[in-house]
Amino acid sequence: MISTHILDTHVGMPAPGVEVNLDRKEGDSWKRVDTGITNDDGRIAYNCPSEEGVYRLNFEIADYFQKKNQDFFFIEVPIIFQVKDTNRKYHVPLLLNPFGISSYRGS
Repeated sequence: MISTHILDTHVGMPAPGVEVNLDRKEGDSWKRVDTGITNDDGRIAYNCPSEEGVYRLNFEIADYFQKKNQDFFFIEVPIIFQVKDTNRKYHVPLLLNPFGISSYRGS
């Protein structure tokens, strides 16, 4: 139901090997739902139940840039979103470069 991918817009290629954690808000705290590492195409599909709620994808991007020996500004990127319709898929991509980030609800 929830998936993501990372596109490194600096080089126009997917970002493989990035840890991305999926959490669900429960009261005032976050509960880990699943964790994954982006594949060679920069993608992760999470094994999670179809439940309404507030979710967070936390992209751990510092290691990615360090491995490339590249200067960067952002260390991690949390994206918080809501799931209302459990009959649809939620794809939340991250467009990434060393000094900028962007996201959107994909299909």
